Amino acid sequence: MIDIHIGDCRDVLKNLSDKSVNCCVTSPPYWGLRDYQTGTWEGGDPNCPHMRTTKISKDTVTGHKAMHEQGNVVGDAIYRSKCPKCGAVRKDSQLGLEETPSQFVNNLVQVFREVRRVLRDDGTLWLNLGDSYYNYRADGKQVKQTVANTRQDFPESSPHRANRIEGLKQKDLIGIPWRVAFALQSDGWYLRQDIIWHKPNPMPESVKDRCTKSHEYIFLFSKNKKYYYDNEAIKEPVKQDWGTRNRANGKYHNSGSGLQPHSGLTKSYTTKNKRSVWSITNKPYKHAHFATFPPDLIIPPILAGSKKGDIVLDPFMGSGTTGMVAKQHGRYFIGCELHADYKELIRQRMPVEISSQDIENPLTDMLY
Repeated sequence: MIDIHIGDCRDVLKNLSDKSVNCCVTSPPYWGLRDYQTGTWEGGDPNCPHMRTTKISKDTVTGHKAMHEQGNVVGDAIYRSKCPKCGAVRKDSQLGLEETPSQFVNNLVQVFREVRRVLRDDGTLWLNLGDSYYNYRADGKQVKQTVANTRQDFPESSPHRANRIEGLKQKDLIGIPWRVAFALQSDGWYLRQDIIWHKPNPMPESVKDRCTKSHEYIFLFSKNKKYYYDNEAIKEPVKQDWGTRNRANGKYHNSGSGLQPHSGLTKSYTTKNKRSVWSITNKPYKHAHFATFPPDLIIPPILAGSKKGDIVLDPFMGSGTTGMVAKQHGRYFIGCELHADYKELIRQRMPVEISSQDIENPLTDMLY
């Protein structure tokens, strides 16, 4: 079973039953990276081509501040821009366009609070997030947000950063992944591990005052203290065979002409526990959008976090890599994607029927 919906994940998740999903593997839009062009214009001249302002208005900044203080960010238009030609207002609820990191973090906390609700008691969340550096222009002109070498291309268009963000200085590494991780921890998730995704082929950077960044984070969260984790399914082969180990004294033995077991308690080691640094090369899907997950990055979370026949969730599925890998390994899959243009890409990778988000037809009716 593969159940895919084109729509806002916040609407989709509301229609999932409690404790109906075994594992969630996902990568939300990164803050300040790209506008996915899902917004709509309201008011003004419908024949106007509409241009965005390059300066945040006082009312907009004040409005965002009030929304943040009230904690009422999710579900509202979190990014507004007024057309200087006709006065039309552009509204967009896509994640990643928030004016401040705090608003972005708060929105993700709300999303993953719903994910925690739909996860079974022994469920896990595997969350990939990239980082960025803070740019600020006092003159109010649009600034291109610098991406900290994420798996995505540099943005064609970026949210405005004309308003100064308290606590951040020009060229600061914002620390988005850890801000989100600690916020989710405070919201009730168990933060079990930070995994380093090392990229042997990182995107080149022209910087001369720091190293080129070649990693991202994957965080492992659990809903409860005890959770499902199949350690054996993702063990790594031992590169050098050290022979057998005597459990009594912890010493290894190899005669040089093959393994010669000790007398007593011995064990041959050909595999080892998977390490927390994963070296995985970017392998873009040529037909897909810029944010494609490398399939090899998805396999360990799915194998460790679920069994065959379990349900894997990706609320930010993009071109469908998580669903494709889940299907290949005998898992069911639920996915949702905001951008309707990715529908055909998903069909190419997973030949299934794709429905639009429909509140009248709860997803649970399709699952069982």
